[in-house]
Amino acid sequence: MHHRRPGAQGNPLRRDADRTRARLHAAFMLACLLAVICGAAVGRSAWTDAGRAAAEIARHRNSVTAVTVGDSTYRAGSAPNTRPVPVAPATWRDTSHRVHTETVPVPAATRNGETIRLWVDDQGNATTAPPGRAHIALNAISLGTGASAGIVLAAGAIVRARLCIVDARSGRAWASEWASVEPRWSGRLRPGQGSGDD
Repeated sequence: MHHRRPGAQGNPLRRDADRTRARLHAAFMLACLLAVICGAAVGRSAWTDAGRAAAEIARHRNSVTAVTVGDSTYRAGSAPNTRPVPVAPATWRDTSHRVHTETVPVPAATRNGETIRLWVDDQGNATTAPPGRAHIALNAISLGTGASAGIVLAAGAIVRARLCIVDARSGRAWASEWASVEPRWSGRLRPGQGSGDD
């Protein structure tokens, strides 16, 4: 009996379509690995850039103590579906000891004469707090995840389309082979074939 060494020749039962499917699945796995690497790179870059930007913003913002000079009311949010924002008139001194009075966001139910913490810019005008680490991290994770998901979805779509083509070709080849083998296998005569024909 003739023994073949494993791997010396290809599996005779394995068709070209099977090999193509295996290559496509391997390519998809490679694309998934690439997606993880790219997502990590995008997230790291976003973290670094946002961290630098936040540090620059923080250099130009200071936290000061303000005192409300009226009761809080509500102002419509910046977008149509957002909640109203509680605001109150308040007064404070900037780093140059100039007095500012402005209506600013405050905690709900703030009363006249209460002390609040407020972020101001270099000119002493009320502004928002610099971005925190949690905000920067969430943004970096979102961008990295989005990049990874985009690569995986694109690779999946390409591989799926290619697999559909391979399956269609394989189906046509199988139908053609079966049309030539089935009459002999079943003993059924083909159209135009006599009983003495091969």
